[in-house]
Amino acid sequence: MQGKKKLKDFNIKESVGRTGIPIVKEFTIIVTDGTLEIGFQWAGKGTTSMPQGIIYGPLISAISVFDTKIDDKLSSTSTGGIAAAAVVDLKGIELQTTSFTLSQIKAATNDFHASNKIGEGGFGPVYKGTLADGTMIAVKQLSARSKQGNREFVTEIGMISALQHPHLVKLYGCCIEGNQLMLIYEYLENNSLARALFPQESQLTLDWPTRMKICIGIARGLAYLHEESRLKIVHRDIKATNVLLDKNLNPKISDFSLAKLDEENNTHISTRIAGTYGYMALEYALHGRLTEKADVYSFGIVALEIVSGRCNTRSHPKQEPFILLEWAHVLKENGTLLELVDTRIGSDCNIDEVMAMINIALLCTNPTASARPLMSSVVSMLEGKAEVQEYLTDTSISSNRQMSAERL
Repeated sequence: MQGKKKLKDFNIKESVGRTGIPIVKEFTIIVTDGTLEIGFQWAGKGTTSMPQGIIYGPLISAISVFDTKIDDKLSSTSTGGIAAAAVVDLKGIELQTTSFTLSQIKAATNDFHASNKIGEGGFGPVYKGTLADGTMIAVKQLSARSKQGNREFVTEIGMISALQHPHLVKLYGCCIEGNQLMLIYEYLENNSLARALFPQESQLTLDWPTRMKICIGIARGLAYLHEESRLKIVHRDIKATNVLLDKNLNPKISDFSLAKLDEENNTHISTRIAGTYGYMALEYALHGRLTEKADVYSFGIVALEIVSGRCNTRSHPKQEPFILLEWAHVLKENGTLLELVDTRIGSDCNIDEVMAMINIALLCTNPTASARPLMSSVVSMLEGKAEVQEYLTDTSISSNRQMSAERL
């Protein structure tokens, strides 16, 4: 810490004696330049592969920082299995964990010029920029008025830095300087799926093969988060605005500020409700019961949007609200599912693929969480490697859907 060795050859087994018991180590450090540096070094001892069938976990689960003058805890940051933590500026003490400086980011974005602003997220504004070496970046800046805060900022750094996948947006680093909190991502030329897809925002024409590629890419990214990554993660906010498109229209899932770690032995995570209404599964929106099946539900909604080119929810004064999922169910009951297809696609589409995607979307949005498929199964069905299961309509609510659709 601060360049001086504080602990050597730590053996948690000898210190605790058995698994499941936490141990806390406290250190007093003098901070003179506003920066606290904490380093971890593996000395070539201990486990070198993932244990099978036994309990294992991170060496460092959280780092708390106290100011002895204030005698108050400044932050408690979960590292989620990563031997590192980003602790942000609170009560005047800055703990910097990035090589990006504010001057670098200002130079890259032309001092956050309005012409470089490319969006507005839950954190605040997003700017594009170019680093000195020519690398294009997207800068996500935490706004003082943001509904999200320091905890979400740290969560996003911790989550995305531990994940590497072609269909997840890549984090280059962060900037924590003074009162500035920023995340630095790869720049994706075609902005969000929402901007490409919905008529009121559309700047691109997405043909059917491209839509199919995007849908499969999102599914692969979620399968990685839920089943393939060492850290099992529930994203919690899958929607078209959180899927970004690169220059070749490959999708990348973004915005991990609401993501949650999913412990393998848990049946669900009990948590405060956060996300976007219209994309949230019922069991989560009503009861706060979070599993990876909540992401599956959200994916199903996005898949319907990809097919139809319409946003899931739309509300206008003096008009009944439009709910895409309800409309899809009514069309299925009437045997007219192809009416769901975006007219901009025209006849240039594979009808079998279209019907498969719609039926997969309905499977994913099943009101019963346990009946929804795993994302790995969704990938197999979309790629034609597995048969699409039949979704059985709940006749007890079909009449209500029919009346709602007639009002639409």
